[in-house]
Amino acid sequence: MFTPQDQEQIIQRSMSVEQVANQLKQIAHGFPFLRIDAPASIEMGIRVLDEQEENRYLSVHEEYLCTGHRIVKFVPASGAASRMFKNLFAFLTAEYNIPTTAFEKEFFDNIKKFAFREALCDACKKNVGKSIRQLLVNGEYKTIVSTLLEPQGLNYGQLPKGLLLFHEYKEGSVTSMEEHLREAALYASSNGVARIHFTVSHDHMMLFKAYVDKVKRIYESQFEVEYDITFSEQKPSTDTIAANVDGSPFRNEDGSLLFRPGGHGALIENLNDIDADVVFIKNIDNVVVNRLSEPTIKYKKVLSGVLISIQKQVFEYLRTLDSRKYTPDDLLEILAFVELQLGVINPDACVNDPSELAMYLYKKLNRPIRVCGVVRNVGEPGGGPFLVYNQDGTVSPQILESSQIDISNSESKKMFEDGTHFNPVDIVCALKNYKGEAFDLPSYVDPQTGFISKKSKNGKDLLALELPGLWNGAMSNWSTIFVEVPLETFNPVKTVNDLLRDAHQGII
Repeated sequence: MFTPQDQEQIIQRSMSVEQVANQLKQIAHGFPFLRIDAPASIEMGIRVLDEQEENRYLSVHEEYLCTGHRIVKFVPASGAASRMFKNLFAFLTAEYNIPTTAFEKEFFDNIKKFAFREALCDACKKNVGKSIRQLLVNGEYKTIVSTLLEPQGLNYGQLPKGLLLFHEYKEGSVTSMEEHLREAALYASSNGVARIHFTVSHDHMMLFKAYVDKVKRIYESQFEVEYDITFSEQKPSTDTIAANVDGSPFRNEDGSLLFRPGGHGALIENLNDIDADVVFIKNIDNVVVNRLSEPTIKYKKVLSGVLISIQKQVFEYLRTLDSRKYTPDDLLEILAFVELQLGVINPDACVNDPSELAMYLYKKLNRPIRVCGVVRNVGEPGGGPFLVYNQDGTVSPQILESSQIDISNSESKKMFEDGTHFNPVDIVCALKNYKGEAFDLPSYVDPQTGFISKKSKNGKDLLALELPGLWNGAMSNWSTIFVEVPLETFNPVKTVNDLLRDAHQGII
C-alpha cells in the first residue's frame, strides 16, 4: 500500500507505517456511536451550588494559590478566523453590491461599534484614499469588506482570532489574546506569576509572539504580575492521513500522501507537555469586556475550588488504598464517593470481594480530574453533558458531540434533544497524581471516539479522520464533574456580528 517514498514521508512526520495503516482502517470502518444512559441534568449529574458553597470554594481556590502550586491557563488559539467572516466572504463574491441579507445589513448598520473600526478606516484611507464614511456614502461596500479581509488591508480573513481587535476601550482597542492575559492575572496567577499557554498554528507563531512582546509589559504593570507566556504548535505526528472515498490513500498532485490536522483532539499532546498542578482551559474567542467580567472571574475560581476539594479527597482515599490498611467499611465509603461525587456507576462492582473492589476503586480514582462548567442550553451548536456507558460497563459523566450520538435511534435522539445544558469549554483540570507525578494524558484517550468527515481538495472528495476531541473523547477516561455556571460566563464569537453583542461592547 505504501511506497518507499511514502514510508520515508511517514517517518519524517514522527509517525509509524503501522499507525497510518490503522488510520486508514478507522476511516474504512468508522467509529461506533456511544451508548447514552441519560442526558446530565440538575436532577442527575450536574451540580448547582448555593451561595454558601460558592463562597467556600472561592476560599479554597484563594488558599491554594498561596501554597506554591503551579497554575497554567491553556488557550487553544490555532487556526485562521476565516469561518468568523464566512458571510462577508460570501458578500464579496455575490452578484449584488449592496447589503442584502440580514447579516450584511447588521454588519454595515453597526460598523461604528466594532473595535477594529478605526484600524479599518485607516487601512481604507491608505488603500483607496477614502474613509469608511465616504465609502458608505458612495455605496462602495465591497471595498470596505475586502480591506477588512484581504492581505492588502487588515487581512482579518487569514489572521487567527487571537490577534483580532475584539473590544474597544477609552484607552484603545484590544485583541482577544489580551483579554486572556487579563483573565490569567485575575484568577490563574500564583506567587506573583501568571502562566498562560497558547496553542498556535505555525503560520501565525511569529505574529503571536511579536504581539505578546508588544503588550506584555502593559498588563504586567496594570496587574502587578509577571507573565510566563509560552506557545506550542500542533504536532505533525498528530495529523491524520486523508483517504479517497474508496478508502485508498489520498495523494497530492505530486504523488505524496495528504495528511491533515487531526482536529482539536490533537492538542491533548500539547496539554500533556504542560507542567502544572492545575490547568484552566478556555477557548480563545470566549472573552468578555471588563465591565462584565466579574461573573467570569468568580466562577473560574469556584470551579477551581471544586476541583481542589475533590482532588484532596481523592488523594486521601488513594493513600488509604495504597496503604492496604482499610476495612470493608472504608471501601464502601470510597465506593459511595466514586458514585455520588464522581458520578461513576458500576452495576457489577463486587462489594463482597475486598481485593477486587479495592483494585476497581484505585483505577477510578487514580486518573486526571476535570471540573467542567456547563450552561443552560440556548441553542448554541456544540456538545453537551451526558451520562454515558464506557467500554468497561460503567456509566460516567462525559461531554459528547452530536457526531457521537446515533440520531437514527429514536431513544438516543430523544435523550440528545432533551439535554438541558451545553458545554462552553470552561474546564479546570488536575494533571498530577497524589505523588506529584504527571499523568500520561494520551493513555486516557478513548480511541474509539473519533469520527469521519467529508472534505475536498482541488475538486476531489476525500474522507478525513478527526481524532477524539480534546474535551470529549480525549478526556473520556478522566474523572469528570459537571457544575452549572451562569450563561453570562459564555460569550463566544463565532461570527463577526457576535462582536455586536453587549458582552463585547466596551464603550457604551
